[in-house]
Amino acid sequence: MSRTYKATGINLKTQAFGESDRIVTILTREFGLIRATATGARKHNSSLGGRSGIFVVNELLIAKGRSIDKITQAQTIKTYPSLGGGLGKLAASQYLAEIVLAQALSEQPQDELFELFNEHLSRIQKLSSTSQDVLAYLVHGVFQLLALAGLKPQVEACCLTGIAVKPDFTNAKSLVGFSINAGGVVSMSAWENLRAIAQSATMEEQVRVEIASNVKESGGVYFSSASTSSPIYETIVHQEELPTVLRRLSAEELYLLQQLTRSQIREETAAQKNWLYIERLLRQYAQYHFGRSIRSATLIDSYFATIYG
Repeated sequence: MSRTYKATGINLKTQAFGESDRIVTILTREFGLIRATATGARKHNSSLGGRSGIFVVNELLIAKGRSIDKITQAQTIKTYPSLGGGLGKLAASQYLAEIVLAQALSEQPQDELFELFNEHLSRIQKLSSTSQDVLAYLVHGVFQLLALAGLKPQVEACCLTGIAVKPDFTNAKSLVGFSINAGGVVSMSAWENLRAIAQSATMEEQVRVEIASNVKESGGVYFSSASTSSPIYETIVHQEELPTVLRRLSAEELYLLQQLTRSQIREETAAQKNWLYIERLLRQYAQYHFGRSIRSATLIDSYFATIYG
């Protein structure tokens, strides 16, 4: 078996190693997520210096190692130089990289993920360094990456009833909410009905348990009203969890959520302030499903606080 292999990959994460090396986490088309050392990359005259930087796409020749592989050759085929031109664009790119790291697989082809990530980096790079549209493009990228992973929230129909929901701009009262554990948007009327049923069932069960407990303590046998021949000593009931509504959505917010299913963000909606709320919804949703926090989100918070604060 060959001790070397070729791959096309984009650098997602780098860290210093030893006196002059780097460990690079790379998303490759052919082998998914890999980690490899770039020997001497931190030296001033190293050919791997710039090629081991973040968001650089290389054609790679990699040698297998016992514990970690080693980059022996790298030929750069694409870079995103303007991503570092502003805090908003850089934070958004790092945010998307964290989502990719959370869902990428190792030792399996990841061609679709590779292409989608590069596509959204290209869109963000084209924006001006002070553009408020960065947030909209970030949110769209997060949604599309979740969709590729099979985790996208349902935004066009109620998760409880399956009935389509549409923004009602004529009604000031919110009719739709967003629930992480339900999987997306929920009709507030359906949620209220479910809560009423759950509360009624809980109260009824509490009464039954209390009666059964009292009878058992007195040495008697408790019979249900439905049958006088079957004694009930203890009852264990597993009830469906009532979805938690994270936020009631305005008509504008629901409209923006539904725009995320499109392949492109509409220019007239990109600069809307409500994207800030949508990002925070998707952030919590992604963190819930991936079981990890998105550290770059703190940069997003600080950057857009100066814009909208």
